Amino acid sequence: MKPDLFEAPDYYNLDDLLSEEHLLVRDAAREWVKRDVSPIIEEYAQKAEFPSQIVSGLANIGAFGPYIPEQYGGAGLDYISYGLIMQEIERGDSGVRSTASVQSSLVMFPIWKYGNEEQKNKYLPKLASGEYMGCFGLTEPDYGSNPGDMITRAEDKGDHYLLNGTKNWITNGGTCEITLVIAQTDREKGHRGINALIVEKGMEGFVVGKKEDKLGIRGSDTHTLLFNDVKVPKENRIGEDGFGFKFAMKTLSGGRIGIAAQALGIAQGALDLALSYSKERTTFGKPIHEHQAIAFKLADMEMKIEQARLLVYKAAWLKDQGMPYDKESAMAKLAASEAAMWVSTEAVQVHGGYGFVKEYHVERLMRDAKITQIYEGTSEIQRIVISRDMIKNS
Repeated sequence: MKPDLFEAPDYYNLDDLLSEEHLLVRDAAREWVKRDVSPIIEEYAQKAEFPSQIVSGLANIGAFGPYIPEQYGGAGLDYISYGLIMQEIERGDSGVRSTASVQSSLVMFPIWKYGNEEQKNKYLPKLASGEYMGCFGLTEPDYGSNPGDMITRAEDKGDHYLLNGTKNWITNGGTCEITLVIAQTDREKGHRGINALIVEKGMEGFVVGKKEDKLGIRGSDTHTLLFNDVKVPKENRIGEDGFGFKFAMKTLSGGRIGIAAQALGIAQGALDLALSYSKERTTFGKPIHEHQAIAFKLADMEMKIEQARLLVYKAAWLKDQGMPYDKESAMAKLAASEAAMWVSTEAVQVHGGYGFVKEYHVERLMRDAKITQIYEGTSEIQRIVISRDMIKNS
């Protein structure tokens, strides 16, 4: 019998920091994942397919833009609720969580925050219900951490932009109805010559390219997107002319809270498995958790998770209060992603040889953990964000 991944003890009574509403939201997400995701996801992860039948369930638990106001189809919750939902989904599967967090943080949030009323009313209700899936097109084959040098171009043609270029590593790329594309309009203006455009499925010249065969988060849909003379109406631009770079950076800053919550879910799931296994496995006549080498691993795993959890809660709280959170979201993502990688690796070690086979699930958590140190800003980029903020405010 496989251990329950959702029975981790609350050693530090952190649940006391949460409101009754937070606990209800978290528990609803937890029960849905246990019922509808956990029993089927291994099959889809093995095939590297997203289980499209769970989209309506994701919408029902508020996973798509839970902080979006009700007038636009959202649940009107706070960002701590969002983080809790993402954490619970992550404990079921990283690919499913990735699908939901891209929809929420990188598509719905920026449309709500920076779009006009027409754009909000046109897209947000359909995204919240799962009728539409969306994706975020920033990274290019040769430009990831330095997006200001991108070569995708949106040439101003008066009443429309003519879009040409390639975006890769795009989560939801094969199923999206809309894509938020960041593109250069005037290279001479540098960062101020970049725009953010809403590109709709079916626009002539918009082509979905190859599907990526990934190490981890295999249950998510990741593609290359190609744009060949795509005519994008001016009304599909988000914000003023030249707002695109700031739009992308602000969007990623908020999205890092979701990635941090993802990493927490991975780390907690790995610890739950390691702890359960340490009680069942015996060597030299006693459970392995009674050996100091294993006990110390478990203690360090718990410590790293709780340290990261408090940083994630703080970043989410600051965002809820409308206070600056760029440094805190970077700190949360850095701490949580590095905790996830370390904890999941140690969890495999606790399992020994069994940790190296797919039957024991923990190996998938280790593979899934690695991406949290890479996407939406590598760990090195987070350190740059943190150090620059420190110097600026010292």
